[in-house]
Amino acid sequence: MPVIKRPRKGSLQFYPRKRAAKFVPSVNWKPIAGEGVLGFIAYKVGMATAIVKDSTPKTMASGKQISLPVTILEVPNMKVYSVRFYKDGQVLKETVVSKDKELKRILKAPKELPNFDSAIPQAYDDIRIIAYSIPSQTHIKKTPDIIELAVGAKNKLEFVKTIIGKELSLPDLLKSPFVDVRGLTIGKGLQGPVARFGISLRQHKSEKGVRRPGSLGPWHPARVTYYTPMAGQLGMFTRVHYNLKVLGTGKIAEKDINPPSGFRHYGKIHSSYIVVKGSVQGPPKRQILLTTPFRLTRDNTKLQYELLELHTF
Repeated sequence: MPVIKRPRKGSLQFYPRKRAAKFVPSVNWKPIAGEGVLGFIAYKVGMATAIVKDSTPKTMASGKQISLPVTILEVPNMKVYSVRFYKDGQVLKETVVSKDKELKRILKAPKELPNFDSAIPQAYDDIRIIAYSIPSQTHIKKTPDIIELAVGAKNKLEFVKTIIGKELSLPDLLKSPFVDVRGLTIGKGLQGPVARFGISLRQHKSEKGVRRPGSLGPWHPARVTYYTPMAGQLGMFTRVHYNLKVLGTGKIAEKDINPPSGFRHYGKIHSSYIVVKGSVQGPPKRQILLTTPFRLTRDNTKLQYELLELHTF
């Protein structure tokens, strides 16, 4: 019988396992392509059950009604705070284009705005925008969230000029029936190695504890290596869900999906919303960044659902 070996528990891909520095995660925009604004800030409302008609060809449930777990996200409008011009991967110049009163809660907005056309540098190779949400439309908070977003267009400068001073809505992002979801998981504070890495419990008569590793490592190197399962922070980590299927979008003014007493731990949706298949990390009211998908698979693109009903509990 072969020797059973289990060299380690837990993935080294997610090191270091410490609290995220900010709620809205940064994004590597280089591999993401698309048209328009490539990201949007949303707020998690909660989960529900959706009754859909499976229109995916050549499946056992094709043409039948099935139930799916879904997550509802509220997506208020956004506005552009500034425009960044990049050269060789470095910020060449940043021009502020907004001085709304909502910004006073997070930064010092200028009293007078410079002329945008005269502030455009001569040589640059990329343009990105700094956008902020308008959470006053959601009634869950007053402080806006701010994030750097990439834009996709043949002429990025002309496209950016068309969105300055305007409110960006959800259709400016949804050019694909799938989205990538970035956000922080639920924070659980200090936890032991059993919860953090899934190591097995030791025999109940073991010395020096049951919920700890049997060995912290060899004599040499004469230190405890960073990949040894140890107690520490669990949760509040940045994670990404790829290719979540968009089942529906809408505005509360057009179709009200709020329960009579509101959603649990969230309240009622007051602006636009999006319904995605599956779960999304984080508790209710957590900031979520929706981005254009960049690694769609053939099996994912075949999925076709028609939303019939939405049941909230």
